[in-house]
Amino acid sequence: MKIVTFGEIMLRLSPAGVNNRFVQADRFDVVYGGGEANVAVSCANYGHEAYFVTKLPTHEIGQSALNALRRYGVKTDYIARGGKRLGIYYLESGSAMRPSKVIYDRAGSAIAEASVVDFDFDKIMEGADWFHWSGITPAISDEAAELTRLACEAAKRHGATVSVDLNFRKKLWTKEKAQSIMRPLMQYVDVCIGNEEDAELCLGFKPDADVEGGKTDAEGYKAIFEQMQREFGFKYVISTLRESLSASHNGWKAMIYNGEEFYVSKRYDILPIVDRVGGGDSFSGGVIHGLLTKPTQGEALEFAVAASALKHTINGDFNLVSIDEVEALAGGDGSGRVQR
Repeated sequence: MKIVTFGEIMLRLSPAGVNNRFVQADRFDVVYGGGEANVAVSCANYGHEAYFVTKLPTHEIGQSALNALRRYGVKTDYIARGGKRLGIYYLESGSAMRPSKVIYDRAGSAIAEASVVDFDFDKIMEGADWFHWSGITPAISDEAAELTRLACEAAKRHGATVSVDLNFRKKLWTKEKAQSIMRPLMQYVDVCIGNEEDAELCLGFKPDADVEGGKTDAEGYKAIFEQMQREFGFKYVISTLRESLSASHNGWKAMIYNGEEFYVSKRYDILPIVDRVGGGDSFSGGVIHGLLTKPTQGEALEFAVAASALKHTINGDFNLVSIDEVEALAGGDGSGRVQR
């Protein structure tokens, strides 16, 4: 299957060592990642023809980001080159009751300043089965928001399924700006993915649930899913549900609704968490693979939840797991015993 994603890949810098703070750092570990790039890596790992679309500088750091994608089988044919810089984000990993922190240094990045002349979206979407984007991309800049709209229009012209991970980022825009951009873009979306906060801040829908307090009645989500589907015509509405017991200990499950059946996945107790960054993206990648290959939405969701649970055990943004590993966990093998 040809899967296209569009967004930003960034240089990630984290204090070297185990759970060191920014103020302790005298050197940084380097990886690359970003919402839609992470999804592309997952899809490539599952054997799909995964294309990531962005704009990268022509200098060596831009090339390093490109090489990181190619290393894991992502196709980079449609990546434009140019601009002055690659966006950076700094990550301080939390532990126990101390939360993780992210500092962005991404203003003026190549993709934020890209224009319509950089991409031929009709060529890019030709033969595509699926197109995925996230709410981070239109939040980067007004130019990126317009490119997202054009990409969605081209995807629909070519018959691709379009999915979005709502992914609200308060450091990038306000909820008012988010809703003014995101709600009109929903006309192109077939599969809407997001958590309870994303649905409220991006689209104005709030489920009757208190996640931090542990009150997560699925019926509260079902009513919101029905409202979202009626308003926007989604084929699927999907939400992850993260119980943040601490920075090192999360409960993790998800829900899906197709207009007829409301399905709740099994719950995973993730302890200890190695790296939760990219967890939502690994879920989206699992959803795409699951809906393309599984006979039921329940099986598709179980694959996605298992894939994202495994991501929490892997350092870096990318989810470096195989279909067999995900299927084993989804089938109940979570013992972690050595495989010989």
